[in-house]
Amino acid sequence: MSNVKDAPAREIDAARLPVMLNTLRLPTIGKIWTQFAAQSDREGWGAGRFLAALCEHELADRDQRRIVRHLRESELPPGKTFATFDFAAVPSVRKAQLTALAESDAWLDQGANLLCFGPSGVGKTHAAAAIGYALIERGRRVFFSRTTDIVQRLQAARRDLSLPSLLAKLDRFDALLLDDLGYARKDQAETAVLFELIAERYERRSLIVTCNQPFGEWDKIFPDPAMTVAAIDRLVHHATILEFNTESYRRRAAGEARQRQG
Repeated sequence: MSNVKDAPAREIDAARLPVMLNTLRLPTIGKIWTQFAAQSDREGWGAGRFLAALCEHELADRDQRRIVRHLRESELPPGKTFATFDFAAVPSVRKAQLTALAESDAWLDQGANLLCFGPSGVGKTHAAAAIGYALIERGRRVFFSRTTDIVQRLQAARRDLSLPSLLAKLDRFDALLLDDLGYARKDQAETAVLFELIAERYERRSLIVTCNQPFGEWDKIFPDPAMTVAAIDRLVHHATILEFNTESYRRRAAGEARQRQG
């Protein structure tokens, strides 16, 4: 008799579950709990196993949603992952070293930097972006931008007196990927905000930088010699430097195309 009397109460509780799960922001459990409850009844699960199974699926889906959200906000160039990177074409950079930077991400906690040097078209951006994708898979937040674009945003924020707010927003990212730093113009206003960004993240948040100019030519980027030395000093301290000394992908592809046409 008690089971019959308890049935309406159980039905009321079950009817309230979707609302409660939605309030608690547990959408995955809201979708699967009836299926798992039926399986639990059939197989005689205990309450602990039933609850653990629901929580495991909720956490897994939550991780996946977070990765999708972080990929969307990262603005990383599409398709530039380790799966599409031609390691054989860049013998100066070892595959193990690149993958280790993504898998052993403790360097992000130290605010260390990654600097990629080499001529145009040798895969610097692809390698840096691939590391960015892998870091996001590990739960990190990464933001990609051409250096000229981020400098323009910083300059606009300074004019609007909102530069501290923008720097705070960028501070939420574990790694900020500045692509083609060498294309920043030797302009006092531009290089001042670029240096401010570098100084702001120094030893706190990581920078991943690609550049086609060696340090010896950075006087073409920063007009002030003291600022050049200070920027290099902050970037190199606690940094891993990768040299992409190989023939340009694009130049090689163009040569192969000419050969086929011939």
